[in-house]
Amino acid sequence: MSRHLLLLVLTGLLLSVQTSAVSSLAAQGGSGANVLPKVIAYKDPNCGCCTLWIAHMKRAGFTVTAVNTPDMTAVRREYGVPGPVQSCHTAVVDGFVVEGHVPADDVKRLLKERPKVIGLAVPGMPLGSPGMEQGGTKEPYKVLAFDQAGKTTVFANR
Repeated sequence: MSRHLLLLVLTGLLLSVQTSAVSSLAAQGGSGANVLPKVIAYKDPNCGCCTLWIAHMKRAGFTVTAVNTPDMTAVRREYGVPGPVQSCHTAVVDGFVVEGHVPADDVKRLLKERPKVIGLAVPGMPLGSPGMEQGGTKEPYKVLAFDQAGKTTVFANR
């Protein structure tokens, strides 16, 4: 085999391996640089809307682990979720707390901007929020950022 032919074969093999690696990353949903952090979602074992919110987060590219717990009060206390912003489930993602039916896009924005807050919350369970879809019915709601002192600011209007 001539050196020229050997070089062509090796170049082809290298390109094949590189293309395979890129295809594999694309199939996983990203370039490797855009991998989203894992989410741990604490929820009551009987809550259906929490399961729907988890599905929403998964569709947005997050890997979510659900942890069923009958004592959500203890979870919220542990993660510093103030009473006025509480909802039905509490999630933790990359050091931030996500309380309730916060849209995945807002979680992604939180992770990108990294403001000096504990996390985001959608108080209550507004119709039309992720996991609370009821056909075309949608009530306006606010996504709130909250800090250690319990102070809230509007992060997004939905």
